[in-house]
Amino acid sequence: MSIKKQYPKRVRVCKVTFDVPEQVGSNFQTAYIVGEFNGWSKSATPMKRKKNGAFSATVDLQRGREYQFRYLFDDNKWENDEEADKLAETPFVNTFNSVIVI
Repeated sequence: MSIKKQYPKRVRVCKVTFDVPEQVGSNFQTAYIVGEFNGWSKSATPMKRKKNGAFSATVDLQRGREYQFRYLFDDNKWENDEEADKLAETPFVNTFNSVIVI
């Protein structure tokens, strides 16, 4: 997985693109970004499937903040992003969330 941050001038948001590569995405029918920025909604931020099986989604996030998130595949498989800025422990045993710092 990969994360790309773009900081447009004169705007207080960062455009963040989350990408799931073909090698991972081709194993699933659906993918969502689920996190603090969308109220942990499992359906608010669907990722667009590309022809090669990869997935991508872009969200605008406020600068100067950190956001926890995870990927949700096929409504039942949770994954973190190895390129996240850091990990945060959750209240669940041995479970972590990815964290992006804007």
